Amino acid sequence: MLTRLIALCLLVVAASAQAQESETMQDKRWSIAVHGGAGTMAPDRMSEAQQAEYRAALAAALDAGSAVLAAGGSALDAVEAVVVFLEDDPKFNAGRGAVFTYNGTNELDASIMDGRDRSAGAVTGVTHVRNPIRLARAVMEHSPHVFLSGAGAEEFARGQDIELVDPDWFATPERWRQLQELKAKNLGWFDVDLKYGTVGAVAVDQAGHVAAATSTGGLTGKRWGRIGDSPVIGAGNYADDRACAVSATGAGEFFIREGVAHEICTRMRLLGESAQAAADTVIAEVAALGGDGGVIVAAPDGSTAFSFNTPGMYRARADSEGLREVAIFRD
Repeated sequence: MLTRLIALCLLVVAASAQAQESETMQDKRWSIAVHGGAGTMAPDRMSEAQQAEYRAALAAALDAGSAVLAAGGSALDAVEAVVVFLEDDPKFNAGRGAVFTYNGTNELDASIMDGRDRSAGAVTGVTHVRNPIRLARAVMEHSPHVFLSGAGAEEFARGQDIELVDPDWFATPERWRQLQELKAKNLGWFDVDLKYGTVGAVAVDQAGHVAAATSTGGLTGKRWGRIGDSPVIGAGNYADDRACAVSATGAGEFFIREGVAHEICTRMRLLGESAQAAADTVIAEVAALGGDGGVIVAAPDGSTAFSFNTPGMYRARADSEGLREVAIFRD
């Protein structure tokens, strides 16, 4: 009898130790996903050299975020690092390389959200802030507000030592050419090629916390101070430790109407859907409204998902278990 009791105790101790080890390993798991916009990109419209350039840029941005997480850094720091990198890369429509409005200016939007307490910061219509995502984080952490715009946002930036640049910093010849093509061909209200160049990142850190960040120059030829979904919390960006983190890219008017980012989190939290299932359902609803685009999602369990209804989406993801993917086209 005593022998049985001792054996049982040893089994309980072993099981407890195994459970603690498993929990510790789970706590150390991290994951990250990145996007550089969705749209009409296709293999026959991009040279192999262009594809290689975009893949290399996405991989480098992914590495910037992965390094933060692998070192035990926060999801918030990781997504900011990724977006800062992409804002400084003129290939993407955010920061330097942002598209032009109809009047020939660059107006920038960004938002960031911390899943730990759902604190958030966002800015819109800034024209001098080198890295709008840094300003969005400053709004979140150092102001009583969530959303600042235009001149007021830049006044706040000066008080926070956020780097300001001349507007010429953002302008590139290719974006100017796109605006002139839109005007010359009278192709519509905006965005001649339907290339939604928003950039974003979502991450889960070793403590299981999630965060999301999104930044954009909007749509080529946008007018009247138009604001899309990227800086709108719950539409183009959302993070909640109870569910997931989401960053979106696409036809912003439809993503606002659907409340895409929050809707995905709600389906995961209340219906128990996986990140992939929730994202696919909501993107299908966007399509039913007439919109297109895509999302990246990261859940506290370390899973990530991509979902988009366009021919391509610049995207990448990695995790602590060895997953590493960089892709452009649907396949």
